[in-house]
Amino acid sequence: MSPKMIRVLVVDDHPIVRRGLITEINLNPEMQVVGEAINGLEAIDLAEKLDPDVILMDIVMPEMDGILATQAILLKKPDSKILILTSFTEEEKIFSAISSGASGFIYKDQHPAKVLEAIKDVFMDIPVLNPAFTRKMMREFQHPKQEDLKTELTDRELEILKMVAMGKPYKIIANDLGLRQATIRAHVSNILSKLNFSNRSQLVLYAVRNKLIEPE
Repeated sequence: MSPKMIRVLVVDDHPIVRRGLITEINLNPEMQVVGEAINGLEAIDLAEKLDPDVILMDIVMPEMDGILATQAILLKKPDSKILILTSFTEEEKIFSAISSGASGFIYKDQHPAKVLEAIKDVFMDIPVLNPAFTRKMMREFQHPKQEDLKTELTDRELEILKMVAMGKPYKIIANDLGLRQATIRAHVSNILSKLNFSNRSQLVLYAVRNKLIEPE
C-alpha cells in the first residue's frame, strides 16, 4: 500500500512566493497542494471546505493575518496542523502563533527541501521549532511562572512529556519505556488535555519554560 498523500493548503499573499511553494510541494511525490489562499479569511474558508492535512500559513497578510486565521481555524477544527511561514523580522509574532496552536514554524528563506521536511514533520505530529529562536524566547521570560507540575501530571506523564519535547517519535518512546504506541498516544492526549494544549509544539515550549529540557 502506497503512503498517504499529504494534502497541503498554501496561504500567502505574495503570488511569486505562493507559486514557488506550490511548485516545490507538487514536485514531491508524497504531497499535493489542494488549495491556495491569499489572506486569512480565504484560509479559514478553504480549511473548512478542503480539510487539508497541513496548512502552510504566512503571518503578515491583508484583511486577516495568519495568527487570527490560525486561531479561527483551530476553533472550528482543533486537530488542524498549521505550519507558520515567517521571516526573521516577524519573530515577535511567532510565539503568539505557537501559543494559538500552530504546530510549528519555518523561515521563508529556508531551502525548499527544509520546507518539505517541515511539512512532513508537522503531518507526523513532530514539533517544528528553531532551537535558537526557542532559546531567545525563553530568555524573554525573566521571571517565568513555574507551574506545579506534580499536581498536574503523573510521574509517567512527566517522563513522556520530556521525551516528546525532545522530539522523539512515539515508536521510539514506546520502545524505550516498554509500552505500546497506543499507550503513548493515550498518555500524550491526557497531557495535552491537562495542560489545555492542542499540539506537541506547545509542549516543547512548556517543557523548556519549566526547565524540564534544555532548548537545544
